Amino acid sequence: MHTTLVAGWAGLMALYELVVFYPFDPVLDPMWRQGLYSPGIWVSDPYGLTGKVQPVNPAWGVKSFDPFILGGIASHHIAAGILGILAGLFHLSVRPPQRLYKRLCMGNIETVLSSSIAAICFAAFVVAGTMWYGSALPRLNYLGPLIINGIKGVTVKFYGGELNGVSYSDPITAKKYARRAQLGKIFELDHATLKSDGVFHSSPRGWFTFGHASFALLFFFGHIWHGARTLFRDVFAGIDPDLDAQVEFGAFQKLGDPTTKRQAT
Repeated sequence: MHTTLVAGWAGLMALYELVVFYPFDPVLDPMWRQGLYSPGIWVSDPYGLTGKVQPVNPAWGVKSFDPFILGGIASHHIAAGILGILAGLFHLSVRPPQRLYKRLCMGNIETVLSSSIAAICFAAFVVAGTMWYGSALPRLNYLGPLIINGIKGVTVKFYGGELNGVSYSDPITAKKYARRAQLGKIFELDHATLKSDGVFHSSPRGWFTFGHASFALLFFFGHIWHGARTLFRDVFAGIDPDLDAQVEFGAFQKLGDPTTKRQAT
């Protein structure tokens, strides 16, 4: 049910953004400024209706670790699939020792929850990092500029009016206009002609990264919380795990006194 709700919401929002998408001004009004999320790396048309799958040969060796090579994605998925099959066969045929089973409380369902959200936390951090710093998947024209583009500087350019064609790239002037644009428009703009509003926007790349980083931290702290509840459940409950041994009937000559343990005869 949870997956259905998430997928349904994402699909409906993408359909809405597709309906209001304006593809005829890629300079002043690109896809990422309009809020439309990239339909995928294989889509060859702006609306994602007539696109086709492009074959990608897997890249093996050192070059497959280059995040900007599409072949590395195919090779990594093949390698991950083979590793997953081998890991599944391993866990089907091998059982953990009794001491490890008890120490990690593997019979507790909360242990499963803690370990599963740890895997999601790792994946979310990786996705947030590759989205923010760039890779072969999140393209600039789909999701907006990278953080490296912001480090290099922001250029402010005016279209129309007395400052038509004027561009400022020095940090002081660019920051001045950026601060003015945060809470509204710098000037009155012709919306019908320019299809822009004069406000600096966060791209889908920024929202994607922020959302995944936030959920990654949430899952990380959830992993710590549920893992601690499992491993130290006696502390949470206020009960010593060895307390039952002290009150076992017939274990001691004096009830509750571990120094008077009966000797086996």
